[in-house]
Amino acid sequence: MVGRTKRRTSREKKIWRKNTASLLEAERRKQEKREKGSRETVGSSNMEEVVSLKFRQQLLFIDENLVAEDVAALKFLCTDLLPFKKLESVKSAVDIFQLLMAEEYLNKEDTFLLAELLYRIKCHSLLKKLGYTKEKVQECLHEKGRVSPYRQMLYELSENITNEMLKHIIFLLQNCLPKRRIIYSALDLLILLEKQGLLTENNVQMLEEVCMNVSPDLLETVNCYKRTKVPLPQQNTLPVKESSLFHTGDIRVFTSPQETSIKSVSSNINDNKATNLTQGFSEINLELPEEFSNKMKSYKMDGPHRGFCLIINNVNFDRSLQERKGSCKDAGELEQVFTWLGLDVRTYTDLTSWEIKDLMRTWQRLQDHKDRDCFICCILSHGESGAIYGKDEELVSIRMIMSHFTAKQCPQLAEKPKLFFIQACQGKEIQCPVYVEADARIPDLSSMQQSVSPSESIPEEADFLLGMATIDGYVSFRHIQQGAWYIQALCSKLQLLVPRGEDILSILTEVNEDVGRRVDRLGTKKQMPQPAYTLRRKLIFPIPRNPPPSQQH
Repeated sequence: MVGRTKRRTSREKKIWRKNTASLLEAERRKQEKREKGSRETVGSSNMEEVVSLKFRQQLLFIDENLVAEDVAALKFLCTDLLPFKKLESVKSAVDIFQLLMAEEYLNKEDTFLLAELLYRIKCHSLLKKLGYTKEKVQECLHEKGRVSPYRQMLYELSENITNEMLKHIIFLLQNCLPKRRIIYSALDLLILLEKQGLLTENNVQMLEEVCMNVSPDLLETVNCYKRTKVPLPQQNTLPVKESSLFHTGDIRVFTSPQETSIKSVSSNINDNKATNLTQGFSEINLELPEEFSNKMKSYKMDGPHRGFCLIINNVNFDRSLQERKGSCKDAGELEQVFTWLGLDVRTYTDLTSWEIKDLMRTWQRLQDHKDRDCFICCILSHGESGAIYGKDEELVSIRMIMSHFTAKQCPQLAEKPKLFFIQACQGKEIQCPVYVEADARIPDLSSMQQSVSPSESIPEEADFLLGMATIDGYVSFRHIQQGAWYIQALCSKLQLLVPRGEDILSILTEVNEDVGRRVDRLGTKKQMPQPAYTLRRKLIFPIPRNPPPSQQH
């Protein structure tokens, strides 16, 4: 009996041990599974954090490359998407990004709205940070675009309203605008009109009449918008009269002084203010300033100091970009020619993207500009569409560089001509003969498919000129011994034509003709420069007393 009990106990112990071992093994496997799942969760979490960090870094990079005017444009384009009170407190692009993310318009998986906004404000060089190109955004706009045609129309209109036009519009509307409100830009004016109910998506009557009398060319933008809408009662499209403007590139000049009578157009306007304003228009006569006379005036260029000329000459680069042989010859000739023209020339060599931006900020704040007649900046580097490379091979937007010197950012240069000459490729790399190199980056052609015209790089403000070595999408050529075609032609024509009293636009036309005739030694490569400008007057350099540098040796 005792023996049977011991044997049973022994068997029970074995079974218990076996069961215990099974339970422990099962528990061990569960633990391993939990630990593995935990590791996967942690790994997934870490991956999400990395993606999120990268996304926010992209947004910060975009923010750093946008100027105050760009932020104002973004705010305006987001007016229909974000609460207006929140938009009023926006100080930077990052603030806008935060609001868009809070409203679920923007996240790391879907950045198209931001891409659309950058496309609308013509910051095409920043699109590749979001994985887009100009063409890709255009393809998706019909299906995914969020900025309304109305908002697009107003923004396009604001870009074409010059400072002089804005002054005239404010004068016409002075009885309907708050007396103490200072209006700095066309966007400010449009927002104010919307706040007062004088301008809505379905009522652009006032806008039509103002455009008709200040500049009939502007009216076509409004009419295009109305043609895309479903016809509304009493929304008759005003005919665009033959413009009294003649166009020379981007410059617009009235052919003669004229008196414009503003006529009311019959329309059912519900708002009393708008009705009163329309009635008042029929009695207003606006005499345009004398400066819009048939004979265009010239910028004042007879001060004690002509101005500063900056030359940024990037020859050597940190990684894959080739040395720009022959560029030092260009920089030397530019220095000689602009010194001869009376400018105080400062040359900087091999600057990084950050150093270029910092240099622009330094010269932006310089008080000595107020005693100068003009400002000139020449940049010699490799480039892509709408941008140039720093020594560190990071892109710097040409638009951002120029925007440091708007009247608002640099009041000392207000109403003075500001000239920028860019020797850099603006498109795809191509194969060139050994003695001719192209100022463009060799790798990653896909990133260079975007197209940015010079007029998109220039600030929407008067008194700027941007001289590009080549039209957008193409390379510019530089002889490794004789220098760049464009810079050599520019220096040659300045020395030849300034003593003859020619203005800068006539000189640049001669530069175009000179460069356009040049070919590489195999006769297969050509180049055509392209200027863009918002000059209001002729720019004529005073004839120097000394002979040109080319005749001094």
